[in-house]
Amino acid sequence: MTPRNPDQTPLSAYVRTDLACESATPAASEEEETLPAASRPLKLTRRREPDGGRSVTISLGRITERGEAELPALSRLLAAELRRMATHMCGRKPDSSTRVLVAGLGNAAMTPDAIGPATLRRMTVTRHLKGYDESLFTALGCCELAAVTPGVLGQTGMESGELVRCAVGLVKPHLVVAVDALAARSVERLSSTVQITDRGIAPGAGIGNRRMAIDASTLGCPVMGLGVPTVVDSSTLVLDILAQAGVSAETVSPALTELLESGRSFFVAPKDCDEVVELTCRLLARGLDEAFGVGEL
Repeated sequence: MTPRNPDQTPLSAYVRTDLACESATPAASEEEETLPAASRPLKLTRRREPDGGRSVTISLGRITERGEAELPALSRLLAAELRRMATHMCGRKPDSSTRVLVAGLGNAAMTPDAIGPATLRRMTVTRHLKGYDESLFTALGCCELAAVTPGVLGQTGMESGELVRCAVGLVKPHLVVAVDALAARSVERLSSTVQITDRGIAPGAGIGNRRMAIDASTLGCPVMGLGVPTVVDSSTLVLDILAQAGVSAETVSPALTELLESGRSFFVAPKDCDEVVELTCRLLARGLDEAFGVGEL
């Protein structure tokens, strides 16, 4: 690496991540907690940004190493954190009078980007039950849970945010939960981290394809973001490896800058991506059902 030069591009310009725990926001406060979870503990990190934004990071390790048998325990923990965040955002605990709209973002035809649509396929919606049989709905004791899968711009010709906004106008939810695949800085976080945030989601931001934000400012109601990292940008991966090797320069040389720029359209996903996404979506769907829906039938 060459010495620092004011005209060179800072390393941070090549780091792409959607994870709050990987951001360099100054003065953010964090509280960490280790919780028992089936075969081994997991780490829970609650983060508060200087502007008041909140996020929760659940570091559970490789989900494929935990396996299907641990999904019930993990989903109960996830459901508790979802309800806790919902209570903070809505000012009251979710109950049968609470309307929740879950938006499954992403491209169902691309496995690493299918977290949102695949999660919704495994959920049990309840909003229609209230119209069919209100006594049954009351007995279930769940929220009015609705779901929408808006697809992506190349499939519909419309922004995901535009379609979600239309659904919000119909359902009039007290809370929107936007579920999406995320980008991480470190390969260690791929499919091993679940993030919950009270600031919604900016689709594609982590891979440099920023679309219309899905948040309170665009939808007019509280928006919770729920995501799992499935890809790492190749340039970000190079910098992460250099950092692990002890290279701590704050800028990159012109030659390395050219290489990083040429690799910005490549993304790395786990080799067992199919299995990872399957287990991850089942975990998220169970967590959402237990937090807002009918739970385990």
